[in-house]
Amino acid sequence: MNRRNFIKSAALGALAFQVLPSRVLGRGGISPSNKINMAIIGNGLISRGHRRFFSAAPETQVVALCDVHRDRLMFAKNEAEKITKARTDTGFKSIETYARYQDVLARDDIDAVCICTPDHWHVAIAMKAIEMGKAVYVEKPMSLTVEEGRLLSDLVKAKGGILQVGTQQRSEWAFRRAAELVLNGYIGNVKQIDTQIGLFPPAPENLPEEPIPEGFDYDMWLGPTKWYPYNSFRVLGNYSKGWRCFYDYGQRKDGDWGAHHFDIIQWALGMDNSGPTDFYPANSDGSPYRHYRYANGVSVFVNAPVPNKHMIRFIGDEGEIFVSRGARLDCSNPLIKEVARKSSDIRLPVSDNHRMDFIDAIRSGKTNVSPVEVGHRSATVCHLMSIANRLNAHVKWDPVAEKVLNNEQAVSMLSRPRRAPYFLGV
Repeated sequence: MNRRNFIKSAALGALAFQVLPSRVLGRGGISPSNKINMAIIGNGLISRGHRRFFSAAPETQVVALCDVHRDRLMFAKNEAEKITKARTDTGFKSIETYARYQDVLARDDIDAVCICTPDHWHVAIAMKAIEMGKAVYVEKPMSLTVEEGRLLSDLVKAKGGILQVGTQQRSEWAFRRAAELVLNGYIGNVKQIDTQIGLFPPAPENLPEEPIPEGFDYDMWLGPTKWYPYNSFRVLGNYSKGWRCFYDYGQRKDGDWGAHHFDIIQWALGMDNSGPTDFYPANSDGSPYRHYRYANGVSVFVNAPVPNKHMIRFIGDEGEIFVSRGARLDCSNPLIKEVARKSSDIRLPVSDNHRMDFIDAIRSGKTNVSPVEVGHRSATVCHLMSIANRLNAHVKWDPVAEKVLNNEQAVSMLSRPRRAPYFLGV
């Protein structure tokens, strides 16, 4: 029995026999042997919230950190150890640091990993972690290509693994409520959806070569992607510039905010195991906006006007719903928002804390709110929207066979060549 199964069995046993009732101990009353040993792989900007949460949560203890940048790794270690040392329930010794994720995954005592690398490393690390029996929390978008996503989803299902994607809007009340209202027909038949995901500036070309900083494994950072001379802008982890601007490492805004909003749209339309059939660039199909369309005729217009930045607007023949972060949920008719749900309504899974949902999945074996196939399908929308934009061409998609039906260039972009020696499974 591996450690993760032991933790699950211990948690279920405690529930069954009530040896140490949770009402007595609370969340903090978890013995050190039953805590989930976590590793954070990739310790840049996006990792901070995860690192702080898993370092402080009584159900978990961060025992390892990994990054290709030594200075960043030391900052993360100091921060996590400060939080962990303040706890009284861990028997804390120290947090080990690693430059290679393979060395982290080789540790038998690590139960789960949180992958916070740039997008081009997500699937390779996640696949190796699943093969090693670890539970995986991976940042969005789950994959860099459609091919990668399918491989990872199939592997997780074949191994019976646990994987949760960091599409945390599924754990926000307003998005869940909006999705349930749409899914259950409270705005009638959906006619159109508008969403704002923002824009990145163009990726700079011909960046001048700079010296690689000491303690930074730049070759490992590039991993399977094309070799370029080092420039500090390329590897910058800023939310509005740096690697996120390059198609080499992600899908720009389609894989950034699109990974969140396209995911909620899939959820609200009941398309978690399917997807759209047509993807269009701007100024085509009679619209100035980039958009995609489902088989039932519902079109999603990207960066079309909405009342507030980064909002989703669902337009039905009986009303409209507007939803965005900060628990903002508005309806064209206020009665829609307050309507009492019927017993026959479809109920979406409830999670009020995305990271806790991951922990609960490990301890109980329940399906989390953003599982691997959902992550793959939502990421596929990001990839295909990006492909249509880059080719400036209509892409027709079969979501059942997962095949492009009309464009050989688009077919070739469903996967990408990988630079040696950074192949999947290595």
